[in-house]
Amino acid sequence: MASGSGTKNMDFRKKWDKDEYEKLAQKRLQEEREKRDAKPPVPIKRELLRHRDYKVDLESKLGKTIVITKTTPQSEMGGYYCNVCDCVVKDSINFLDHINGKKHQRNLGMSMKVERSTLDQVKKRFEINKKKIEEKQKEYDFEERMKELREEEEKAKAYRKEKLKEKKRKAEEELTFEDDDEMAAVMGFSGFGSSKKNS
Repeated sequence: MASGSGTKNMDFRKKWDKDEYEKLAQKRLQEEREKRDAKPPVPIKRELLRHRDYKVDLESKLGKTIVITKTTPQSEMGGYYCNVCDCVVKDSINFLDHINGKKHQRNLGMSMKVERSTLDQVKKRFEINKKKIEEKQKEYDFEERMKELREEEEKAKAYRKEKLKEKKRKAEEELTFEDDDEMAAVMGFSGFGSSKKNS
C-alpha cells in the first residue's frame, strides 16, 4: 500500500440488507395478488348524447387583427379556443369537428350514444312544430288583403303625383332662368356673372 496505513477498511462495495428487500418483494407480490383478485373497476356511467342548447360562436373574431406574444394566454391566441378541452383549433370546420367529436363529448360527460325516441315523443315533437308553423303564418282574410292592396296602390299614386309636381317645379325654374339669361343678353349684361364667354 502506498500510504502505509493498513487499518482502513478497503471494502467499498455496497452491503445489501437481504431481509429488507425480501420484505419489499413480499409486499409487492401481495399487492399484485390483490389487484388480480379484486373486482374490475366500475365503468363510468355517461349521459346520452343531447343537442346543444347554445349557439356556437364562429363569427365574433372574423376579420379582426390580434397581436400575439409569448405571454398571450392560450384562450386569446388565433383560432377557436375550447375551454372544455383547453385546446386551440385553427379553423371553423375543425372546431365544429372537435366539438362534435368523441374527446370533447367525453370531457362533457356524455357518451356518443343517442337516446332512442318513443312514438309518443315523436308525436309531441310533430305537434310542437305544427303549432310553431301555424303561429308564423298570418292568415289573411280576402277582404283584408284587398284593403291592404288598395292602400298600397293609393300610396304609390300619391308618390307618383309628388314626383310629377317636383318635375314640373324644376322645369318651371329652369324656364325662368333661361328667360332671365335671354333678357340679360338682349340688354347687354350677359358677361357680368362669369369669366366664361358665350358664343
